[in-house]
Amino acid sequence: MLTNGAHEETVLSTQTVPVQAPSSLEKAIIILTSLSTAARPMSLAELARNTGLPKTTAYRLLNTLCRNGLTRRIGIDYTVGDHLHTLAAPAPRVIPGTRRLVLPHLLRLYEITRQTVNLGVARGLEVHYLERVYGHGRVTSPSDGVDRAPLHCTAVGKVLLAFDHDLNATFRRKGALARMTRHTVTRFPVLDRELHQVRRQGAAYSREEFAGGVACVAAPVFGADGKICMALGLAAPSTLSLTELVGVARRTANALSTVVLKLAPAVATDPALSGGPGLFL
Repeated sequence: MLTNGAHEETVLSTQTVPVQAPSSLEKAIIILTSLSTAARPMSLAELARNTGLPKTTAYRLLNTLCRNGLTRRIGIDYTVGDHLHTLAAPAPRVIPGTRRLVLPHLLRLYEITRQTVNLGVARGLEVHYLERVYGHGRVTSPSDGVDRAPLHCTAVGKVLLAFDHDLNATFRRKGALARMTRHTVTRFPVLDRELHQVRRQGAAYSREEFAGGVACVAAPVFGADGKICMALGLAAPSTLSLTELVGVARRTANALSTVVLKLAPAVATDPALSGGPGLFL
């Protein structure tokens, strides 16, 4: 029994506070971090060891990440996906007033062809569509609703790869020739030969390489510096002859190059817009 003046002993609690287990999102971030810092693709076993995650958990999360383009498989190994490069890449610069100058040309192209019109740029290792014009009878594509597509199996993407040396070099180092259909080019030597033809002809084609039943043609749009800044494409049913579309696609792309050239003086005098390549809507 304690008496007055007696000192009570302070009893220190030995109860430990439980450490909260990482959420699924945190585990996925751990996987992405491990893959992005790795010098080469990693197997499931290597990822499990590096991250401390159970194999079953890592496998489940990798499947989700692969479906969303954030990781991809190379044989039995894994590496970061093309869409992750896209998310990390700078967004296209917005130059006020360009849409009202460009859109009439896109609308006119749709009126002439009645096919889907796509205007795209490279963002990361994917095509990013800035503007799309289509009607009720449009051909359906995996890019619908997301406004992005692979570089190697779309006409717009091939044009960008053919005329942008830096993009081509980066894609060869980090990109993937993923098979989308049985017609997709999946070997770099074959793609290189096709890109050589694109540079010679000033147009690219994609015949059911990205989606069954869809054929596309595209032509480059050049900036005032002579470098490609955009690509203009037409998507049509694969039963339609692309030779009927390539001429009008080239003419419209040339008209857009003229629009970009006229904007060059205004861009050059605006410090906020003069840095960086190309001109974008």
